Amino acid sequence: MKRRHILLGATAGAATAAFGQSSRVIRLIVPYAPGGPLDITSRALAEAARGDLGTIIVDNKPGAGGNIGVDMIAKAPADGLTIGLAATATHAVNPWLFKSLPYDPIKDFAPITQMVRVPNVLVVNAEVAQRLSIHTLADLIAYARKNPAKLNYGSGGTGSAGHLAGEMFKQQAGIYALHIPYNGGNPAQLALLSGQVDFNFDNLATAAPNIRSGKLRALAVTSLQASPALPGVPPVADTLKGFAIDTWWGLVAPAGTPRDVVAHLNQGFVAALGTPETRTRFASMMAEPVPTTPEQFGAFIKAELAKYEKVVKASGAKVE
Repeated sequence: MKRRHILLGATAGAATAAFGQSSRVIRLIVPYAPGGPLDITSRALAEAARGDLGTIIVDNKPGAGGNIGVDMIAKAPADGLTIGLAATATHAVNPWLFKSLPYDPIKDFAPITQMVRVPNVLVVNAEVAQRLSIHTLADLIAYARKNPAKLNYGSGGTGSAGHLAGEMFKQQAGIYALHIPYNGGNPAQLALLSGQVDFNFDNLATAAPNIRSGKLRALAVTSLQASPALPGVPPVADTLKGFAIDTWWGLVAPAGTPRDVVAHLNQGFVAALGTPETRTRFASMMAEPVPTTPEQFGAFIKAELAKYEKVVKASGAKVE
């Protein structure tokens, strides 16, 4: 056997042995600030997985749209003791949005499992909807086609999930609506509520209270299937075939992490995602647990990366 193969085998064996120690502490890097949905779900999952995986410490490393924390994951030792979150932004959007990245979204990571899927929802200001007789998604499309350039929509900023969903919607519906970027999701929602913009693609958890109060009218969700959190609201795909642009995140390890370590992490986190307690906590944020195999999550990331290449390039969004 060549010396290189001996060294590689020894390294993998040492990593597996270290991971198997009962005193191990797993560091879970969340590339976003504390208090948001990604942070809250990560902490909930870390608590639920303690029985199978031991102590898991959540370490928030926000900055540069998630790129700083994700780069730390990529450059960590490949021993299974440092893992982190991969999200729509970091692994599907940012590679096309930023001029350069310090990491490769495919080559630098070993997928563990997808964690969560959160549909976005197309919402219209209720007063605007009443005045323009827009009751369904088909009504919105028909109005936009008959009244070119009269509609606008807001988002949390250029390159945000709401912006890209809006551009994808415009492309597939064959309509034009002016994009107005705001400095974050909350200002964009306030603009919609005050009538400054006509519609938004908003996070379902954020939009739900105003939908229930009647201030916003939900026309469609962006997942392929209807969401149980919004009974009676159809998916955009019912009108525009194949339309799907969910927010998602999942767990990855540095590339080169031994397969048996990845498999053990997958087993522990998948079991935790399936507990009633985890599902209840995630449901409070309109988040659906999505346990997968490492191979399924890896294939999903590649498909999302390819999808967003077209969306980002068509939008013209760029971050230097």
